[in-house]
Amino acid sequence: MNATEMIVEVAYALPHEQLIVPIKVNNGITAEQAIKASGMLAKFPEIDLAVNKIGVFGKLTKLDTPLRHLDRVEIYRPLIADPKEVRKQRAEEGKVMKKGGGDAPPEA
Repeated sequence: MNATEMIVEVAYALPHEQLIVPIKVNNGITAEQAIKASGMLAKFPEIDLAVNKIGVFGKLTKLDTPLRHLDRVEIYRPLIADPKEVRKQRAEEGKVMKKGGGDAPPEA
């Protein structure tokens, strides 16, 4: 790797599969260019950069954001269910939510 190159990662996760692709790119590359260079769009045709939000290390960002060495660009999927609605439904059903999800232990 020379002074004009850097390494970045592009990540995309499905419910049962996660892919993180490290790529060597030129300095000054944008998030969109890195996503295209990673091959993610070919591997996952359901990704639409006009619809899917992206971020760098969990912070929402724009496609034209320049990247730095060792940044991880994350492509986010739309939520299956609105978390607020799920919590509301649980409250209405009287379920107790515990950290980590799952069923609450029976009360003594």
